[in-house]
Amino acid sequence: MSTPRSVVLERLAYTLAAPVLAVAPNLYPDSPVNQVVQLAGAAGIGGWILAARSDEHGAGRKILRWSPLVLAAAIDVTAKTTTGFGPWWMDGLLAAGWAAAGYVVMPFSRHARSRHRPALAAPAVQLAPAEALEPAAVVDDGADALTRDARVLWERAGMPARTHIVKATRHPAMRNDYTLLLRASETGRPITGLSESVVAAAFFIDESDVTLSPVSIQPGRQGGPGWMEAHLTPDANQRRRKAPTDQERWTDKVGSPKGGAPGSELIHKSRDAVRGVTFYRAKMADATTSPRIDLAKVCRGLKLPEDDSCVFVLIDGIEFLISAFDKPPLSAIFPATRELLTPDAKGMYVCGFTITGQPVKNMVFQHDKNAAAHGLILGVSRSGKTQFFAINMAAQSLDGQVVWLSTVRKDEKTSTLGKYIDRQGSNALWMARSLRAAKALCEIRAEMPWPHDGEAHDYKPGDPRCPYRQLNVYADEFMTAAQDAQFGEFIQTDGDDLTVTGLKYGIGFNPAGQSPFAHNGFSTEMKDNLRQNSRPTIFNMGSPGATRKAAEGTMENAYDVPTIPARYAQQEGSAIERAMKGEADPENGVSTGGVAVMVMDNGRAVLMRSLYADFDTDLATLFPDDVNHLTDHEISELEKRGLWFDWNEPVRPGEFWPEPEDDDDGSTRRRGGGGGKGGGGKRGPKSGSSREAQITSPRQALEAIKSLNNA
Repeated sequence: MSTPRSVVLERLAYTLAAPVLAVAPNLYPDSPVNQVVQLAGAAGIGGWILAARSDEHGAGRKILRWSPLVLAAAIDVTAKTTTGFGPWWMDGLLAAGWAAAGYVVMPFSRHARSRHRPALAAPAVQLAPAEALEPAAVVDDGADALTRDARVLWERAGMPARTHIVKATRHPAMRNDYTLLLRASETGRPITGLSESVVAAAFFIDESDVTLSPVSIQPGRQGGPGWMEAHLTPDANQRRRKAPTDQERWTDKVGSPKGGAPGSELIHKSRDAVRGVTFYRAKMADATTSPRIDLAKVCRGLKLPEDDSCVFVLIDGIEFLISAFDKPPLSAIFPATRELLTPDAKGMYVCGFTITGQPVKNMVFQHDKNAAAHGLILGVSRSGKTQFFAINMAAQSLDGQVVWLSTVRKDEKTSTLGKYIDRQGSNALWMARSLRAAKALCEIRAEMPWPHDGEAHDYKPGDPRCPYRQLNVYADEFMTAAQDAQFGEFIQTDGDDLTVTGLKYGIGFNPAGQSPFAHNGFSTEMKDNLRQNSRPTIFNMGSPGATRKAAEGTMENAYDVPTIPARYAQQEGSAIERAMKGEADPENGVSTGGVAVMVMDNGRAVLMRSLYADFDTDLATLFPDDVNHLTDHEISELEKRGLWFDWNEPVRPGEFWPEPEDDDDGSTRRRGGGGGKGGGGKRGPKSGSSREAQITSPRQALEAIKSLNNA
């Protein structure tokens, strides 16, 4: 056997250092060599102390390894203090003895470094015989042929991670799939360093076909960190890649860390052939996490068309439901009927249906709050607002309530609705008059005595003793009306007051428009009251982002808001192939008019399609036979206040603002400040007089300037 290089170098160091220890202190007492030797000795003493205080094995060997440094320092100090080289050349004898002692320490040096240097000749590994004894001890343990064959491959791989195969079990109906039960070769040692790649290399399979799992402690069998199971499934994975089951596809493509719903697991898959829909019900594996769903990734993982009009997600806590329809479910028409629109005892009626066919209910009054109900309807033109007006008004009329409808401009549908409700008008002046009258009704009803005790009470829906009916004031295109130059300020001010005070007097305010924000007429106070006392209904706002923002503006918390596209269009064929052939895309879009997002009482947004009221037919089948009106007492009180007349008349003198008075010189000037006897508030800069509103030419402007200057 050749001498290791480290031993040769150490012997050479002792041989060269011995003369230095003898000569340097005598010839050069102040040399830095002496200081270096003494510092090395001090380091050796520190090594002694640390080795003595350590609880690890080999403390004596460590003390012995530090001894040469300490002895060298002692020899250096002795040689420096003696005269010359000392009696009988003691300095030289000490140095020579020190060098000889180094040869005694060298075996310990070799032993300490035996694990950190490579073998010089194979097979010179010292632990090989010990490892070879382990399989020999279990070769006759009664193992079956499969276990013995697996052990041969395992031993050929060098017993990875110092483990032993206890048993190999073949999977049913699988030729190359089996489970290995492993334990650590050394009793009481945990298994460390074992990975899927190590096991795969030993059995010549792909790393993805190996799964490691811990072994739980069972009666009659040990477990814990010293045991492990390795599942080798090349055949099953090949079948899984070619024809996976629903559970396997979900685990690999959807519930994986890079899937559309990471951390989820499929509960079951079901098919409703009648409705043409497939349901995937899933939940989060960890009950403390919330679902994070990327619908496009889910569709790709399940090999579904990436189409928002056919695939929907419904989240409920840690569970969620993926609904994949064959055709857009909200493209169907749900005709309105009197049976669906008739409110129940709690004031709830069916206003539409969701994608899953569930009925969605709206309220005509708040049964739990013992008050009337407001309404907020948003959407762009032709989105279905007027259709929703029709079914909402029909439900309120069927409950015996009074309905007023005002719009900024006249159209066919609102004029048709005017035949079945108490009052209807089509300009900003009419809307301002209706809001002022409704505001005055709050004062009138606050003083109306109830017949059973002669006292005045707050409105109680459904109470037969109530002397008046609930009034519902609709204001279509409220945003436009609130910005009207003449009457916008009155409309916005009275609308704010009505949302605050109207509920306790049985008056509900139902504004509709294309924006729910303050700069468009909806003050924060109005929006908060509408949100808390209604079920806001948001139709298509022009884009998915605008629809989502409008819905979030009516919700207390930010929930996932479904998107409403401009049209429902299913993907047909390949867009790439059509582009290569120069063919036009198919025109198969279906209007989303009537599709809306309704914010429920718990703040959750529900996508639905409202019931359809056909204005081309007679709407009398939806409304009651008799139109509901105010009581005679209410009408007489409104007449006393000058608020009950034909609201289509031109502005009456002093109705909203004081009329101008003639000065002594014959000129006219208008009083400033507050409104007339009908209320209405102060006039803003937008609220010019009727004369100012009629200026259409330079000559008229000049006359107006002369009038202002008393010229």
